[in-house]
Amino acid sequence: MTASTQLADSAAADRGSLPHYLAPVPKTVEDLGLRFAWLVVAINLAGTGFGFWYYSGQFAGTPPALWPWVPDSPMATLLIALAIAAWKLGHELPWLTALAFFGNVILGLWTPYTLLAFADAYAYLDPLMYQFLFWSHLAMVVQAFVLHRITDFPVRAVAIALVWYTSNLLVDYFVPVAGDLHHTIIPVARETPMFLGADALGVVAGGEVTFTLLALFLALATRIKHCERELDRERATQAASDAETEPAGGVESTTRP
Repeated sequence: MTASTQLADSAAADRGSLPHYLAPVPKTVEDLGLRFAWLVVAINLAGTGFGFWYYSGQFAGTPPALWPWVPDSPMATLLIALAIAAWKLGHELPWLTALAFFGNVILGLWTPYTLLAFADAYAYLDPLMYQFLFWSHLAMVVQAFVLHRITDFPVRAVAIALVWYTSNLLVDYFVPVAGDLHHTIIPVARETPMFLGADALGVVAGGEVTFTLLALFLALATRIKHCERELDRERATQAASDAETEPAGGVESTTRP
């Protein structure tokens, strides 16, 4: 049994300590994904390749220095492919896994949200392409919820992920670096009125900010549950140790004169 398998099995044994909202994927599905981890890596790499092709037009209009902030979804699938591959090779990297978790939660939700918010404007897409984009991105969220089996989300790792995805928010929606904002191209003008008084840019920005906060909450909540479980174990171990050293009957015996 490899170290990576032991870690996943240990997490599976403790899975019951996580509330359903932190581990919503059935254990059988988690086990299947981890058993065929290399296939999952390959699928994500294929998706990454497709995604980079999909963003080729936006790459052409973006300064090279800002390219890392352009392919949001392909970067997320690349991160999770690398995180799972590193784990399978016995080198689980918490910071990489946290980046993968954030990316797959944020972009896995943001893309379907955007497809629904601008459904009429996306009518130009082939229906099969629309469905593919919608469901493949939701699948990213599903695989993100399996990552608790290979990491316990150390705070430092979560901080690294938060810094990166906060920078992504700033570059995309709030700070026009190198002349303009660099969010994923949307099918309407930024100033197009939408709902609740928001324009199109506000709708897509609000969605991504919300999903970033959600990813942060989920990662830290998982970390807290892991810490609580470890504390319970330490208390149980200490109680067992105290019980073993306590004299029979709980009082020291005396010799009658």
